[in-house]
Amino acid sequence: MNSYDDILNNAPAEGQQNNRLSKEDYAAKKKAERDEVFTLSDKTAVEVTSDGDKFRQYLDVQSNFDRYSAVNSLLILAQKPEATRLADFDHWKSQGASVKLGQSGISILEPHEYTKEDGKPGIGYNVKKVFDILQVDTKQLNKTNPPPTYTERQILAALISKASVKITGLDELPGGLGAMTNPETGEISVRKGMQFADSFRSVAQELAYPEIEQSNNEPSEPRFSAYCAAYILCKKYGVDTKDFNFNDAPKIFEGMDAQGIKGELAQIRDIAENINGRMVKQLDAVSKAAKNNEAR
Repeated sequence: MNSYDDILNNAPAEGQQNNRLSKEDYAAKKKAERDEVFTLSDKTAVEVTSDGDKFRQYLDVQSNFDRYSAVNSLLILAQKPEATRLADFDHWKSQGASVKLGQSGISILEPHEYTKEDGKPGIGYNVKKVFDILQVDTKQLNKTNPPPTYTERQILAALISKASVKITGLDELPGGLGAMTNPETGEISVRKGMQFADSFRSVAQELAYPEIEQSNNEPSEPRFSAYCAAYILCKKYGVDTKDFNFNDAPKIFEGMDAQGIKGELAQIRDIAENINGRMVKQLDAVSKAAKNNEAR
């Protein structure tokens, strides 16, 4: 009878005696990962604000990933700008899909609450790996219903739905403007007879100003921030964006450090998301009404 005791008692190879990190070493490793990701976000923030085309690329990513923070949008741009749909390993698995072998995850930052030494709550960040749908084997992916489609009229109606200011149409506006805000009353006037894209762009930009006024931190250039927020909304809803120009971006952000830039980008993101949040609720109501009509 053969004995296998000799191999069962084999010692680990040199340098592999203890692969488990101590608590201190694990914390140091995680900190190094966070520092690397924060450094990447800082570097990308400076890069995108140094060139108009790069800045547009950032806004494109932010419009596609509107639920993601400005910092995470910068990280997506730096690592996989062509990404369209992101999820972590476990989520893809829960959907019947699997990440392809050899794929590198996209590092983003996930906030978490913790208790400080003084007992007060704090917010920290962990590095999280996510994968784009192009990195996933989707053969067994659970099928989902296609997103609803809306008419231009429904989209424009959603834009002005539950707006915090009054909006009225006028036959003409000075200087051929598409829309303008009365500085005394806050009322928005919109030129009648415009095509859908022009109406959406004009109204979206003017609706950004009330959001700016209600925010705790006013951006350094409110007009530019409103312009960027309007672009994000246009891009998200398929409105023509060819007339947007961001060549002034380097001048707008001139002299700002990475933290200042990220603060400005976060405000732009929040302005667009606040407006989009109202739109989503209105469009959801439109979808539910349509389904109810079909069921009758």
